[in-house]
Amino acid sequence: MAAEIERKYLVSNDSWRKHASEGVAFCQAYLAANKNRLVRIRTIDMARALLTVKIRTSRLRREEFEYEIPYVDALEMISHATAVVEKTRYKVCHLGRVWEIDVYNGANDGLVLAEIELGSEGDRPPRPPWLGPEVTGISAYSNRTLAASPHSDELLMSAQA
Repeated sequence: MAAEIERKYLVSNDSWRKHASEGVAFCQAYLAANKNRLVRIRTIDMARALLTVKIRTSRLRREEFEYEIPYVDALEMISHATAVVEKTRYKVCHLGRVWEIDVYNGANDGLVLAEIELGSEGDRPPRPPWLGPEVTGISAYSNRTLAASPHSDELLMSAQA
């Protein structure tokens, strides 16, 4: 088991791209989810697959259990999923910290979010210049919600205001 402590932000411009790693394509499908628990299948670059169970223990912290599974099993599970989200993930280093930038495809096309893993809930890493408003804890920006109810331009505008 590993604890996941992270913050999530909107991305305000594309200047991060000049420092980004090569993108990795994710397809995430949710087999079961509620506010504090979820079971997710993730395929990575149409070659690997992970089964993940997350249990929220505080606003920023989740206990995470993750296991590699056969890709063909993942495809079968995805066919039974309640919701699916697609995105490409990039990594960007800023002042010694690694930010993950998710560029959403499909129904969430146009949405770009940044996440940073923290060492503790009080950790405050330096903000890159391309970082927009924080959306940590806003359920509309969780991958689970984006899979079931894709973002709208109105949601983006209200968060950026």
